[in-house]
Amino acid sequence: MTELEKGPRGLRRGRGARERILGASRQLFRDQGINSTGLDQLCAVAQVSKRTFYQHFASKDELIAEHLRRFDPDILPEVFDRADLTPRERLLAAFDIHSPLCPFIAAAVEIHDPAHPARIHARDYKTAFAARLTDTAREAGAADPEQLGEQLALLLDGASARNRVLDADTFATAAAIAVVLVDAAVPAAEGTSS
Repeated sequence: MTELEKGPRGLRRGRGARERILGASRQLFRDQGINSTGLDQLCAVAQVSKRTFYQHFASKDELIAEHLRRFDPDILPEVFDRADLTPRERLLAAFDIHSPLCPFIAAAVEIHDPAHPARIHARDYKTAFAARLTDTAREAGAADPEQLGEQLALLLDGASARNRVLDADTFATAAAIAVVLVDAAVPAAEGTSS
């Protein structure tokens, strides 16, 4: 049986169902939100039956957690793992990588239960993201790397949320503010050397 074969109700069967479900969740959760996305709609977009859905995920909650786990498991390696940039440049490059709304913020806003797996994952990701910024600030020679890391994390999260509310690009303004923060926290000799 190939992935393109149809089942008795015309739904796609075979390998790839899990990835189709995750792809549908990425699209629907981004476009209309987690709470507004029903299981029937999710299955229709993924072209799977509910039975197939439950073979791959025990619940919608489990899908939401997996959806978040797949976003950025290595915490922006395209920024923080770049050897061609100085630590100061990596701090500022984090403002060049953005999406309309951070999926971790969106999940935390929509899911009120602090013990929900998606909320826990969102919290862990945001903590790890701030830690990557703090480590990079320390590498850059910041006088108070913890403070700079938290300031930059808050600035990025605020730009993401404001971008969504105003439907406008707020990241250029956030990047300009980041330059001021980094310049104030990182000694010039440390921040400009390669």
